[in-house]
Amino acid sequence: MAQTDTRTRILDAAERLFAERGFSGTSVRAVTEAAGANLAAVGYHFGSKADLMAAVGRRVIEPITAAQGAALDRLLDGVPEPSVAELVEAFARPLFDDESESGGESGSESGSGGEAGSARRSRLIVAILVDPAEEMHGWMGAAEEAVQDRYLAAFTRALPGITPEELVFRTRGILAVMAVDRIGGRTQPPAAGEANRRWALTFLAAAMSAPPTGPAR
Repeated sequence: MAQTDTRTRILDAAERLFAERGFSGTSVRAVTEAAGANLAAVGYHFGSKADLMAAVGRRVIEPITAAQGAALDRLLDGVPEPSVAELVEAFARPLFDDESESGGESGSESGSGGEAGSARRSRLIVAILVDPAEEMHGWMGAAEEAVQDRYLAAFTRALPGITPEELVFRTRGILAVMAVDRIGGRTQPPAAGEANRRWALTFLAAAMSAPPTGPAR
């Protein structure tokens, strides 16, 4: 088997460390030591630590975003006004389907697929959602926003009583639930994992369909 190149080893190590320690808690030195690379390698291949985080995030998120967009295209081609449950499935399934696991670079931990690779990606998604550092999510651009806007528009048609702000919150909840399920299910047999996903989709469809939150009392 060919030795993994330095750039990919750095991406693999950074993905794991950013997910475990957050942006502020991960040093360039820690990444290069974990990757078996010299300290200058991050600067040579990526630039700054923020640039490295952006490369890690794009490697994980872009295949998922592409799969979500394709899933919505297929759904709308067949059902012009899909149900909430159908929208939830189109949005959530790329978070654990093999369809989005083909992304990443050849030979890398993320590109290898399987439950272990999915759990690593899921931990990073959770970190991106909760880490306060701007560098963890500030790299996202037009592609991610376009897919999010398309889903929000579809959910708005299916749930006309929910404000845009609450819909954004609820879709973030889909990401969080599916990522945590993927992390927790990494040691389960495939049949149990698929059952968990069906339960998660049922739960998330019900959560998305809940009545609008009223004013605080």
